[in-house]
Amino acid sequence: MTTISNDLMSAVNGTSSATTSTSSLTDNSPQAIQDRFLKLLTVQMQNQDPTNPMDNSQLTTQMAQLSTVTGISTLNSSLNTLMSSLQSSQSLQAASMIGHSVLAPGNTLQLASSTSTDASGASTTTQKAVFGVQLASDADAVNVTITDSSGVVVRQLSAGAQSAGVVPVLWDGTNNAGSKAPDGKYTFTVTASSAGTSVSATPLAFGTVSSVMNGTDGVKLNVSNVGTIKQTDVVQIL
Repeated sequence: MTTISNDLMSAVNGTSSATTSTSSLTDNSPQAIQDRFLKLLTVQMQNQDPTNPMDNSQLTTQMAQLSTVTGISTLNSSLNTLMSSLQSSQSLQAASMIGHSVLAPGNTLQLASSTSTDASGASTTTQKAVFGVQLASDADAVNVTITDSSGVVVRQLSAGAQSAGVVPVLWDGTNNAGSKAPDGKYTFTVTASSAGTSVSATPLAFGTVSSVMNGTDGVKLNVSNVGTIKQTDVVQIL
């Protein structure tokens, strides 16, 4: 479309001043765009040279441009609405995970003691730490090394042969010396192999979803012992 003169713009805006505020031009809604086009078209036809009237092909081109701009604006509005609905749906879905335990990428574990009482009234104290491993393919040897906050090796575990996928692991708190390790936070590393060839193994931390929040990059989960993660980071819900 050709450059619009100040007089023509004034006519489109319904004013006679060339310095009139252009606030009406900042509204990019489909209806506003269509209104401006129709006003512009009317002014062009009113001011055309009778001896050289507007070319029909030019008018058709302008109408096609209007249709394209209006369609894009409507599409953007529809996409924004769809994204808002999708995020609301994701939030509701994520909220249902509150209180559930999950496995997500991470290399920390929490060793904790619990006490139970049997029918005779005798109490028993046990320790456990739950975590996991995700294998890219089958492995005939999966080994886990657990270290304390100082980096000292506390326990080495062998999970034996495992199929590809998620492998939950339970540690009873026993260290390499056969005694009980103190409760607390530990880290672990995983190695896996098949016929002597290394297999990709991702350590998975265990935690409980405590809350859900919406961020600029989507729905986030606050998970104990893991931190803040995306909903898509959850590998398994237990």
